[in-house]
Amino acid sequence: MRVAEVREPGAGLKLVEREMPEPGSGEVRIKVDACGICHSDSFTVEGHFPGISYPRVPGHEIAGRVDAIGDGVTEWQVGQRVGVGWHGGHCGVCVNCRRGDFITCVKGQVPGIAYDGGYADYMVAPHEALAAIPDDLDAVEAAPLLCAGITTYNSLRHSGAQPGDVVAILGIGGLGHLGVQFAAKMGFHTVAIARGPDKANLALSLGAHRYIDSQAEDAAKALAELGGAKVILATVTTAKAMTPLIEGLGIDGKLLVIGVSPEPIEVSPLQLISGRRSVAGWPSGTASDSEDTMRFSSLTGVQPMIETYPLDKAPEAYDRMMSGGARFRVVLVP
Repeated sequence: MRVAEVREPGAGLKLVEREMPEPGSGEVRIKVDACGICHSDSFTVEGHFPGISYPRVPGHEIAGRVDAIGDGVTEWQVGQRVGVGWHGGHCGVCVNCRRGDFITCVKGQVPGIAYDGGYADYMVAPHEALAAIPDDLDAVEAAPLLCAGITTYNSLRHSGAQPGDVVAILGIGGLGHLGVQFAAKMGFHTVAIARGPDKANLALSLGAHRYIDSQAEDAAKALAELGGAKVILATVTTAKAMTPLIEGLGIDGKLLVIGVSPEPIEVSPLQLISGRRSVAGWPSGTASDSEDTMRFSSLTGVQPMIETYPLDKAPEAYDRMMSGGARFRVVLVP
């Protein structure tokens, strides 16, 4: 089979041939029909995640079909359509797992980091990591929902916002363009925030009720004039863009962060105390959360905007994603 592997950190991706992997006990082999490329794949390509063994195949937005089943697996059948996302397995015995909080498992696995991921013709994953894909959802559309989709959907549905509340989506990119759709379909008064006027028509077409150009107006003030946001979903990857919006939160408002940034968010105790505001983060979700995300997307028509590349052009596809020029998700297909 073909895989696009990273031989060592910083060496980039190289297409090579390998022997077909066999599933072990409690594992399933998947024939990959599509694999999304996520910015987090740079953890593997550049070696920014501790403990990765090389060579390693990236990819944690995997949609395919069960090809073979290992001993002890009873809930999946050969030929069944399945996906694997950021949650790639859990130990089942740590304190968090015993409480049912599998996404925070202290030994949690991520495809493409803990084991070889989906930049391949086939891959093997633990049975508990698999999510069933709805019959009416195409594999290419399903793949980005297993990371970008679940992260935005799952964070919004647990945010505390109610239908009719003002919910702002900061950033209209790979995460944000899905966040706008999910927020609108959930019945929130959806406000899209981005830099410049060029994404206004797109944001409105995705379901936003209002677009704020943060270069042309004070976004926090604009939110305050709407009564303040119940939730601001920060999908951007710079904390400097998040900090000014805290003043746009309403009473009991929450800045909910899903965009990864090494910089600190600056907030004063007075800003939090005076309006009972909070700052929180959200870490994707489990396989069952992925199933909820895909069912909701299929039911309501939420769709990622996608550029596709064949597997043998994985290095080019990865570079396209990292350049920021893709609109908005890049997906590898066989």
